[in-house]
Amino acid sequence: MYKTFLAFLVGFICYMSGYYGQKTEQTDGMTVTRENMQVALTFDDGPSVYTSELLTELKKLGVKASFFLLGQNITGHEEVIRQMKADGHLIGNHTYEHVSMKAVGDEKAVELIERTGNQIFEITGQYPCFVRPPYGEWKEDLEYTVCMVPVFWSVDSMDWQLQNTEAIVERVERQVEGGDIILMHDSFETSVEAAVRIVRDLWEGGYEFVTVEEMVFR
Repeated sequence: MYKTFLAFLVGFICYMSGYYGQKTEQTDGMTVTRENMQVALTFDDGPSVYTSELLTELKKLGVKASFFLLGQNITGHEEVIRQMKADGHLIGNHTYEHVSMKAVGDEKAVELIERTGNQIFEITGQYPCFVRPPYGEWKEDLEYTVCMVPVFWSVDSMDWQLQNTEAIVERVERQVEGGDIILMHDSFETSVEAAVRIVRDLWEGGYEFVTVEEMVFR
């Protein structure tokens, strides 16, 4: 109960700090804010055996990304999450199990979100203010129950399906524009390889990488 109260309090502080004050563009379940040549690289479903390698590559490139952690994958990857925090990446909540928030009742949805939030707090000392609902399916009333900011995407790499480095890179670079939030997963070797390629290519094209916090709530 105490942890639940703390999670609520942190979320409320996020809310009162103005996180909900930024106007965003809502399109087919995707929320983005258009701003110059900035893009946000985001990763779902981790941590995995490939996350450490991804963190190493991002550190070499000097890029901060946003990671939405799946609670059931956290145990055994605590050091990776601590490194994630130390490297300055944004750590978000992807609920405990990969189920649609619309497919479960509100009480169950809150349980899945809070369970992962508590795990992240135990490891990092901070509760996440951002949640990415699985499949991008969200109930707006949950925002007032868990007091967290839902983050969607505007470019879907489909890396989980393609699992081909060249195809992932081509798909993302064909669609990306300034202000986009790119959805990837740190669960596949091909995704790590593609992410490195995408960062280098977009940099050469004049893009800047920011976290979703910087992107959505500037």
